Formats: sequence, structure tokens, C-alpha cells
Amino acid sequence: MDNIIEVKNLCKQFGDFKAVDNISFSVKHGEIFAFLGPNGAGKSTTIKMLTTLLTPSSGSIELNGSNPLNDSDAVRHSFGIVFQDPSLDDELTAWENMEFHGVLYGVEKGLRRKRIEELMNFVELWDRKDSLVKEFSGGMKRRLEIARGLLHHPKVLFLDEPTLGLDPQTRNHMWTYLEELNKSEGITVFFTTHYMEEAERVARRIAIIDHGKIIATGTSAELEAQTGTTSLEEAFLKLTGNVIRDEAASATDHMRQRHQMRQGGGRR
Repeated sequence: MDNIIEVKNLCKQFGDFKAVDNISFSVKHGEIFAFLGPNGAGKSTTIKMLTTLLTPSSGSIELNGSNPLNDSDAVRHSFGIVFQDPSLDDELTAWENMEFHGVLYGVEKGLRRKRIEELMNFVELWDRKDSLVKEFSGGMKRRLEIARGLLHHPKVLFLDEPTLGLDPQTRNHMWTYLEELNKSEGITVFFTTHYMEEAERVARRIAIIDHGKIIATGTSAELEAQTGTTSLEEAFLKLTGNVIRDEAASATDHMRQRHQMRQGGGRR
């Protein structure tokens, strides 16, 4: 099976800090791929490079046959993304959020309206299409973001901790939707999560990144065998340790902000 994502020797450096340090991996067409790591490990930085939001310091990326540096428009049309933080316009209705996204991506009007209805029915929000998003629960907003991310028929859907803060019932329903879409449309799903049971249940392959380096790749069973453990969570902890990483994440963010300020002439 051909790969839809190819990453080779990818690095991202902020000043003298390497957030992503010479990583290489691939994702197959139609695969559900989990990208796991502690806070500050380099997950979000990698996703930002894959989705044209950050320029790599070195290395190469190919997504659906295009290079984000040379053909960013083609790459952007190849993927949908659900960010960790909410990105909907609360003052618009659910329908208006979908319609605006479709217009931005140049989806033809007739196809756009048909696709909006199909997707909103799929995530069980069609009956709330005229409701303001600010009236929605967290789970409803996530479902709408997923529907919006799929509107322009992307080949890859990126999900950066999509179920963070959701109750177990909503998380379960969300993955049911995504697995059905993966089967019906052949869409590739690339996701990060801190819920190990999610990755163990739905991911066909898993890559674990820590301190900017990929330290293990394989199925859940392969990672458990490699570490002599009986669950993905145990394997993850054995590979990455038990140290809480909140401080590491804060240090990474602080260093990145300082570097961006220097680059922009905003040093204080």
C-alpha cells in the first residue's frame, strides 16, 4: 500500500532548542495512525509542519504527493484538521460555520450544500443546523468541527487531542463516527491523544515521540511485546518514564516564544 505521508529526517529548531530532532516515519493510505508522546515531546510542532503552519528547519515532508514548502495550496486541500483548541465561530450557526468553510475551500455550491447536509446528518447535528454554536455542548462542537474538517473531501484528517475534556460516552461516539468514515471514505486519520485506551482501540499503528525523537513505532501489540508489558499505557510509560512533563512543556513554549520575539524584533 502506498504511503500518503512521508517524513524524512525532519527537524525544527527554535534558537538552540530542537523541538523536533531528525524524525522519519510514514503513514499509509487509509490508515488510522496515532502519534503519541508526553507534553512538550514535539507532537504539535510536527503536526504544524505537516499542515504548513510551521516551516521545517531541515528534512522533507510529502503529503498526498505534494511538498508543503513547494506546493502549500495542494497540501492544504489534501487535509482537514481539528485543533486541540476550539476553532468554531460561536456567534454563527452550525450551518453558517460549515458554509463559510466550504466557500473558503472553493467547494461548488450545489456539492457544498449536499455535503453539509450529509455530514451534519452523519454527526447527528442536522436538526441543530440553525442553532448558534455558543449554545452547543463541548461534544457537539467537536462533532461539528469534525464535520467541517471533512467538508472539502480531504485525504487526511488531522486530530490534535480531539477528545480532550469530553465525557467517555461522547468520546466513544466520536470514534465510532471516525471509524465509520475511515471505512466508508477511505480517509486517513492522524491523531494525537493522551487517552491510551483510545489509541490502543482504534489505531492500526502508533509512533511514540519523546524529547523530539521518535523512540518506537508499531502496533499496540508490537509495542507491548517490545517493552514486556500488557497494555499500551504500560508500554508508553516504560518508554517515556513516569516524570510529569507539564514543566517541560512550559519550558518548550517559553523558549519558542522567546525565539519568535527575537525573530520579530520584539525582544524586551
